[in-house]
Amino acid sequence: MTDPLSRWRAHADTAVLLDGFHALKHALRFGAQVPVAVTTDREAALALAGELAGDVRGTLDALLTEVSPEAYASLVPRPHPTGVAALAVRPSREDNLRALARTPRTAPVVVLDNPRNLGNAGAVIRLAAGFGVTGVVTTGTLDPWHPTVLRGGAGLHFATAVERLGVDELPAGPLFALDPEGEDIRGTALPDDAVLAFGSERTGLSPQLRARADHLLRLPMRPQVSSYNLATSVAMTLYHWSATQGAHRVP
Repeated sequence: MTDPLSRWRAHADTAVLLDGFHALKHALRFGAQVPVAVTTDREAALALAGELAGDVRGTLDALLTEVSPEAYASLVPRPHPTGVAALAVRPSREDNLRALARTPRTAPVVVLDNPRNLGNAGAVIRLAAGFGVTGVVTTGTLDPWHPTVLRGGAGLHFATAVERLGVDELPAGPLFALDPEGEDIRGTALPDDAVLAFGSERTGLSPQLRARADHLLRLPMRPQVSSYNLATSVAMTLYHWSATQGAHRVP
């Protein structure tokens, strides 16, 4: 099957969309299986690869097929400025669960408790991948592999284990939950096997997760400032981990 549109249709129901050059670049770097990739301008895409991603340029050269702008627009809900799109095989749930359960861990697991904003979830996955966390788990109804989350994550779902679990299914390890009533995080060293939980943007931690927490921690915040953005809270917490226990883990 050599026609890229036919290959796309053959995989569209089971694969996940990599939206744009950078998502495809990151996915390839972290071992994603990509059965089909298209671009509206092959020469421009390979030039971008030569400038920004020389490590995967050869792979992209063999993978990318040029299609018309009309054909490209028919494949994606919102065309990306780079004119690149691909489909990737989603890692199996079994593989992700094994990665999350493996001990001892060398980096924490991040838990988003009933998140609501798809873009925020993607941003968290992107920065969690940068810190080399073991995985990102969501509870509740949000699908962490939704196309909008994938877009926000820039293809970095493939750099960590991303799954949706129930509160009673969370990986083992001391559970540190971020809460305004907790102790100042600056007085606590976060261990590498920590499970770091963050509440939803609107309602905070669910009663179920709060009840399971071993420790409640709060981030430093000026009085009368109501909250931080979810991704900002995760970034501050992971930086605190990396500056103490995890300093030797993060490049």
